[in-house]
Amino acid sequence: MKLNELSDNPGATKSKQRVGRGAGSGKGKTGGRGIKGQKSRSGVAIKGYEGGQMPLYQRLPKRGFNKPNRKAFAVINLGLIQKFIDEGKIDAKADITEDALIASGLVRRKKDGIRVLAKGDFKAKATITVTGASKGAVEAVEKAGGSLTVTTPAAAE
Repeated sequence: MKLNELSDNPGATKSKQRVGRGAGSGKGKTGGRGIKGQKSRSGVAIKGYEGGQMPLYQRLPKRGFNKPNRKAFAVINLGLIQKFIDEGKIDAKADITEDALIASGLVRRKKDGIRVLAKGDFKAKATITVTGASKGAVEAVEKAGGSLTVTTPAAAE
């Protein structure tokens, strides 16, 4: 078999319908769009319109609620902190604060504070001070011989 002998299975590919290429093509003049009206024009998309019937997205009940003043925390896992300590990007002997985590590149920005979760294993004897932490994370750090302090975030703006 040579490259020039390669071909797809018969019927596997269909050539696209070329619209507006003469009356003999069966899709000439109006190109299958009918005559006049919004849908015959270009650049029109009537998404979700059901011909005057109440659309599905309006028939379904509204669900849920997004709290307008919710706190957004930057979330990191203990396993990642351990990885950065192993690579020497974070000094485990000094206090690990939120600013230290940002300086190391582990967190991009503080948002409403940094929250530590317990995913991954933590072996370093370190003192960590952050805005929030899960119970599992606090236990894991204390088990490794360190301490995890949770500070209250600055007064709400």
